[in-house]
Amino acid sequence: MSGHSKWATIHRAKEVTDAKRGQVFTKLASAIAIAVREGGGTPDPNSNFKLRLAIEKARQLNMPKENIQRAIERGTGGAGGANWEEVVYEGYGPGGVAVVVEAATDNKQRTSQVIKTTFDRGGGSLAGPGAVAFQFEKKGLLTLTKPENIDEATLRIIDMGVEDVEEAPDALEVYTKPEEVDLIKRKLEEAGFEVLNFGQEMKPKTQVEITDKEKAKQILSFIEKFEELDDVQRVSANFIIPDDIIEQLTS
Repeated sequence: MSGHSKWATIHRAKEVTDAKRGQVFTKLASAIAIAVREGGGTPDPNSNFKLRLAIEKARQLNMPKENIQRAIERGTGGAGGANWEEVVYEGYGPGGVAVVVEAATDNKQRTSQVIKTTFDRGGGSLAGPGAVAFQFEKKGLLTLTKPENIDEATLRIIDMGVEDVEEAPDALEVYTKPEEVDLIKRKLEEAGFEVLNFGQEMKPKTQVEITDKEKAKQILSFIEKFEELDDVQRVSANFIIPDDIIEQLTS
C-alpha cells in the first residue's frame, strides 16, 4: 500500500517484522507458484522475470530453500498446485476510497467469499471488474535507503532510465516499468544504493486525502484486514493520511 506518509514507513517496518515471524512465507509461496504457472509451468527464473523477482524476494526475507522449491513444484502442477490462479478484486472502502485486492488461490470460490465478507464487514463494498482499476497504473517500485544528498542521488537514478523518483519520509521510492524491476535493481546496487524493498504495485493516479481521525482509523483497519488474509498478495488504495493523523493513531 503506497502513500507518502508515516503510514508507509510503518507499513514497511511491519513487513520486516512479519517476515521474521514467518507470516509472509505463505504469501511468498503463492507468488512463486503463480509466477511459474504464468510462465507456462516452466520453473526457469532466467526466462521468467516475475518468477525471478518472487524468488529473490523470498530469499531477501530468508524463506527456507525447501519452501521455495515446494512453491515451484506447486506452480508446475505438483504438490496440489494444479488449480492455482491469480484473482483480482475491485471495490470501495470506507469514505468511498478505491481499492484493488490481488489474491492467489487454489480455491476461487472460497477466496471470493472471504474477500466479499471482508469488504462488507469493513464498511466497504465489492464491485465488478474494471470498476476502479482505471484509477491505478501498474508500476515497478524499488525502495531505497535514503541517501545524504537527495538531489544528487535522484539525478544519478534518473540517468538509469527509471520513470520517477519520489522522496518518502524514510526512503527514496523509485518507479520503473513493471518488467524492468530486476534490471533497475541490479543497476542501483552496482551504483552503491541499498535496495530495501522491490516489486510491483498498483500506483493510484490521484489520491484522496483523509483528514478525519476516525475515518482514517477505519480505513487503515479495513486495509489491514485484507493484508492479514493468506490468499491476499497485495492491496492498493487511493488514499493518503496526513502525518499528524498517523501519529495520533499510532502513539
